[in-house]
Amino acid sequence: MSKLYFRYGAMGSSKTANALMVRYNYEEKGKNAVLLKPRLDNRDGDRIVKSRIGLDSPCEFVEEFLARTDGKTDWSDIDAIIVDEAQFLSSEQVERFSDIVDYNGVPVICYGLRTDFSSTLFPGSMRLMELADKIEEIPTVCWCGKRAHFNARIADGRIVREGEQVFIGANESYISLCRKHFKEGRLSRD
Repeated sequence: MSKLYFRYGAMGSSKTANALMVRYNYEEKGKNAVLLKPRLDNRDGDRIVKSRIGLDSPCEFVEEFLARTDGKTDWSDIDAIIVDEAQFLSSEQVERFSDIVDYNGVPVICYGLRTDFSSTLFPGSMRLMELADKIEEIPTVCWCGKRAHFNARIADGRIVREGEQVFIGANESYISLCRKHFKEGRLSRD
């Protein structure tokens, strides 16, 4: 039975590396796993998914894939759909992926952040939390060793508490922290 998965984690938890490994596992067995990302994610360039440890793979944009498959009746050529940066999905896109699972029997595995820099759910993540058949956390740790599940936006060595929800960045702009150090604004032992 196909399922809609949401695998979430804080920045640096290896979500993208996991997505690329899952795709590789499908392909190694001769299966077609479509790799997607929202067009908004332009950090590593167009049509590429790249992890912090250097793994990368070509991909399609979610928007183009959904437009191309609108009305598709034969899904036998697709064994799985893997979506990176799923927090940037719209609620409607999440619902469309749930329809692909329910009516076409294709598993959809979404990877992304649960919350933004202010610990507020992203719209795509919220809808995935509501609709996903299976929700799994990909853990990572704070500098103190405790579970990190907050994505602190940083600038000039300090936590940024205000701003737009979406600000594309990586290690130079974000750090994952435990709740205590997120509240305190403490980025390291020093």
